[in-house]
Amino acid sequence: MTSTPPSHTHPRSQWLRHWSALPQGQVKAAADTLAQRHPVEDLALAQSGLGLLPLADSALGEPYFLGEIPLAQAHVRLRGDNGQTAEGAALLLDDRTGVARAMAILDAVLAARLPGHELAEALLHEGAAVVRDHERQRRALLAATRVDFSLLGSADEEDDDE
Repeated sequence: MTSTPPSHTHPRSQWLRHWSALPQGQVKAAADTLAQRHPVEDLALAQSGLGLLPLADSALGEPYFLGEIPLAQAHVRLRGDNGQTAEGAALLLDDRTGVARAMAILDAVLAARLPGHELAEALLHEGAAVVRDHERQRRALLAATRVDFSLLGSADEEDDDE
């Protein structure tokens, strides 16, 4: 028996991005609802901390750290109604472990198509719409600041001032 791929219109690599575009309370509430239905086991305690962003110096090639970035991660296993298990994980550029754990739960439910996955998928589509809107707004801002250099005169025309 082949299962339908989860949310074929949104690759799994984009799920966290889409869910991150939504209010954290909405994401946590959905995860809490799903956690009541499916027992959740933390495979690793949700953690937050700082990650260092390393770069190489262009002159000498020596490594240096550009700065610190907040990170939160979670890894969970859920048990479905029929004994099926599913794992989910989240690694966010954020310091909220509760949000990372909530997204790990949504990830597991949607990836395995556990009962209630429709809730996670609906949030995915809602978050994707928010991301598309942000991208549209960004493109509009970029278009508004675009400079048309074809209106500038050629070098020969500038010599007339001499």
